[in-house]
Amino acid sequence: MPTTTDTTQRSATISVLVDNEAGILARVVGLFSGRGYNIDSLTVAPVDAGGLYSRMNIVTSGTSMVIEQIKAQIDRLVPVHRVADLTMDGPHVARELALVKVIGTGEQRVEAMRIADTFRARVVDTTLGSFVFELTGNTDKIDAFIELMRDLGLAEVSRSGIAALARGTRVI
Repeated sequence: MPTTTDTTQRSATISVLVDNEAGILARVVGLFSGRGYNIDSLTVAPVDAGGLYSRMNIVTSGTSMVIEQIKAQIDRLVPVHRVADLTMDGPHVARELALVKVIGTGEQRVEAMRIADTFRARVVDTTLGSFVFELTGNTDKIDAFIELMRDLGLAEVSRSGIAALARGTRVI
């Protein structure tokens, strides 16, 4: 019987523990671009008190086979210590931060504040003609908030990318 290949695309949150050294981010990004893979979100920051290690959270998409190839190729890079696909390895927590600037007056301003309150967004800057809201949550929540702000004077958006950890006692 012929074998079928899985062509279903899926999103993957890949977490990578690396040495905190110059050039490693460029090497990981180069791996993606050199093979034509897209990065939907990327965050990287030191994660230990001594600043020896950094954690990268990469959101990408592809077939299961492509995701496995990405993980294997990242794992072969030096100085990568661990690679985990949080999406497949079990429950995980993923959050993103967004700053959203809305310019408007009158009823638009009132409606923007009402929606922000519903989404638990904080006002971090305000003028007579604008607000900057800070919002954290999953990507769908942030996307929904931004979409509602479009008709109310959405001017700019800055997003942090995904920060993610495995739930429970699992660590990478």
